[in-house]
Amino acid sequence: MTPFGSAQMRGPDTPMKQSLPDNVDAVMELLAAGRYVADRSLATALFLALRLERPLFLEGEAGVGKTEIGKVLSEALGRRLIRLQCYEGLDVSSAVYEWNYSLQMIDIRIAEATGETDRERIEKGIFSERFLIKRPLLQALEPDVSGLPPVLLIDELDRTDEPFEAFLLELLSDFQATIPEIGTVKAPSPPIVVVTSNRTREIHDAIKRRCFYFWVDYPDAARELEILKVKVPGAAEELSRQIVAFVQELRNRDLFKLPGVAETIDWTNALIQLDKIDLDPDTVNSTLGVLLKYQDDIEKMRGSEAARILDEVKSQLAQIQP
Repeated sequence: MTPFGSAQMRGPDTPMKQSLPDNVDAVMELLAAGRYVADRSLATALFLALRLERPLFLEGEAGVGKTEIGKVLSEALGRRLIRLQCYEGLDVSSAVYEWNYSLQMIDIRIAEATGETDRERIEKGIFSERFLIKRPLLQALEPDVSGLPPVLLIDELDRTDEPFEAFLLELLSDFQATIPEIGTVKAPSPPIVVVTSNRTREIHDAIKRRCFYFWVDYPDAARELEILKVKVPGAAEELSRQIVAFVQELRNRDLFKLPGVAETIDWTNALIQLDKIDLDPDTVNSTLGVLLKYQDDIEKMRGSEAARILDEVKSQLAQIQP
């Protein structure tokens, strides 16, 4: 059984390994090849993190594409992806390593049965790598079969308890982990590390100082439209324009949870399944649950408010049509 928080490994259809991009334009091309529409400032931060072998800390609202960066890097570079999905209560035994206690007990019983009496030798034997269960952070210190370091995605770090951050300091600064019974395990080559946070709480400065920091904001209308063209190519152009304009207007409203890019993509796919080529008030009302995730927000937007926003959107789009 795979434990929660274990590594996510790549499948057999791994693409050919690629070298790291040597300039910002090459990073833009790399991301585009992975169907990720990035602005130049994000590409610059990513280029510097890759070139200087520093972790990249991505912070921003949920659904703006932070996690996707790690996935795209793994896919585009042909590196193994190791993902640590953070959660409340995450500890060293789930994130770094733990000992296989049941196997250790079996080895001790075998030693006793064979008359082994050297306790120091027994102890040294059971605290060897053979009994070590490597969790994602420890796995990330090992290269893959081709000798290349993996991509380590530490996702939603803000979901963990604050004390867990202390376990990351050694890894993020020196790309190593200390196991008291064995010693220090150091990566022969630093992994590519992407850390994400939805900023549900503040992450300690000690973590951020070890990383290059970038705030991933909601995209403007032009970039969000480009994202839809890449992610949902089957959507009618006019429908995509209406969707983007509507979502952009929603983000100006006082809502508990603003829709992210992920919701925009989901809504577009849902409307395609309904064979829609144009937004209308009834369709908007019946599909708000795809776009908004809190009932209070849905009630606030449903009905006349959604219809009014839709009228404004269509009026604005009509004025800029050639």
